[in-house]
Amino acid sequence: MKQPALREFPVSAESLPVDLDHPNRSLIHGFFRETTKSAASSRTFYTYIPAGLENDQPCFVVAAPSGSEPLDFLESTGLRALADRRQIFVHLLVPAATGWKTDGTDADYMNDVYKAIQQRDWYVTMQDNIYACGVGDGAIVAHQAVQRMASEWSGLVSFGELQHHLNETRYATAQQTEQGLTELRITAAKCPVPIWMMVKELSPSVESALTYWKEENHVDPTPLSGDGADAIWMPPAVRSRSEVNEEQLAQVRLTLGTETMTQEALEKTWSFLTLARRHRGFDGKNLRSYKDPLKSGAVLQERKIDGMTRLWYEYVPETCTPDQKWPLVVVMHGRGGTAASFFDLTDMHLVAEARRFIVVYPQAGIHQQKPGGLKNVLYWNGSYEGKSIDDVGFIREMIRDMKERLPIDPGRIYACGQSSGGIMADVLSTSASDLFTACASWSGMYHPRKVHSHYEKTTPVIPTMFICGEHDPFCTEPGEDPDLPFRLIPELKADIMEKMARCGLDPKRMQTWKTDPITWYCYPDTQGVPMLTVGIVRDMAHANFPEESWISWDALFSQFRRGKDGQLYYRA
Repeated sequence: MKQPALREFPVSAESLPVDLDHPNRSLIHGFFRETTKSAASSRTFYTYIPAGLENDQPCFVVAAPSGSEPLDFLESTGLRALADRRQIFVHLLVPAATGWKTDGTDADYMNDVYKAIQQRDWYVTMQDNIYACGVGDGAIVAHQAVQRMASEWSGLVSFGELQHHLNETRYATAQQTEQGLTELRITAAKCPVPIWMMVKELSPSVESALTYWKEENHVDPTPLSGDGADAIWMPPAVRSRSEVNEEQLAQVRLTLGTETMTQEALEKTWSFLTLARRHRGFDGKNLRSYKDPLKSGAVLQERKIDGMTRLWYEYVPETCTPDQKWPLVVVMHGRGGTAASFFDLTDMHLVAEARRFIVVYPQAGIHQQKPGGLKNVLYWNGSYEGKSIDDVGFIREMIRDMKERLPIDPGRIYACGQSSGGIMADVLSTSASDLFTACASWSGMYHPRKVHSHYEKTTPVIPTMFICGEHDPFCTEPGEDPDLPFRLIPELKADIMEKMARCGLDPKRMQTWKTDPITWYCYPDTQGVPMLTVGIVRDMAHANFPEESWISWDALFSQFRRGKDGQLYYRA
């Protein structure tokens, strides 16, 4: 295999053409040099993007051993082969000429790379699936980086001796930081992380790291073995908390007698790491097992619509038999995400199994997020080369297509989504209310500057729900509001007030209650029907969590249906 050449990024990402047959495909591929800020100085790292790679795929951030040449290391270790085979991003860190430092400086450098690769300047990644790796004397740097920002990394593997006792720096967590108006928020909290260490022998520094990670992961003291690991410390089988939103699955693995990064070892450790992802949600970022939509029973559909290939995943529980009609829930991802990633993030297919309905995960069109930036960031109601993308039309066409093949009840079709997908759900509630019966928006509602397509209002008026975090800068503001018991940004407040006016609701006629972590505000109409419900989630930033899927079905969707005469019915 020919070694890739070092490439330079083009002057402007805006000049990169988009293949509308593969709108989410990375617009560049190859081996690139990048820079980031660390300790007030510019630091270099390298990024490898395989040909044909889709955006929002897992990332492997690797601290290479001192003295290694980046391109040679990528090739000789099998990292490039792994990236091509598994279709992932590889980000390669290199030490200064004096080697790696264990004083936390280079750990901060690795964490700065974590932040840099999410800027969407040349490609699109998501913080859910970024994994750390350290090789040789870079192993301790990876451990320290994850130690300092455990809540951001989804897993860690290291090859080689650790040249520092990790227990001695257990206090050294990074600071919680805001990243401006982006989805990225660094919480830097201590929490469990899947770990696999491959070492030659059980040295004091290795024992120190094992002690640290076993404590952080709250594992059982008696190890198992297998799958190439001499010891596997498992989380306890008995749980004291619900696993709806976070799963206790962080193992600590140890393999003795080898510290070499080989293709076989890479393949095995990567398979282990990617069993877990870390999703934004209530009370931080939650570690959860990854649920591949196809392996979970979903079916991928692709159609050419308005000149662009559009796709969606359909999930039909076996109990939804064709002898009767079943509800349909449309679930829409946020900006930069994908239908596949949102399938995993929401668990709506598990709600569908329990409550018996069909669920579909469509993928958004594209949009240029910032001046000079990529023109193919997945985004609802965006535009391409000056032309608005009709995502409402796409959703209508998708449902028409599904109705021809699946037993869908036209009186029980609902929509929900997060962030940009939450805005889309809100747009559907006013511009496709003839098709939908109720809509729920999570951390996003109609915002005039974020909807780049114009749609006419439809009838009838349908019930809506809005859930967002109290610390979500895209939705909420600090302070008090004279008109509402919660404070939203002006654009969202205007949307809420318009909804009240359309439904004939009195802002002072409100019911409120708490189901921790959510405080609820419900606005019924004159007949007592809850036409608008707002939930503010304690201690949550811009995110959603799986319990919102259950709430949206149980508290909203299942309560409303439309009769054959078009009449809206509440609780039958």
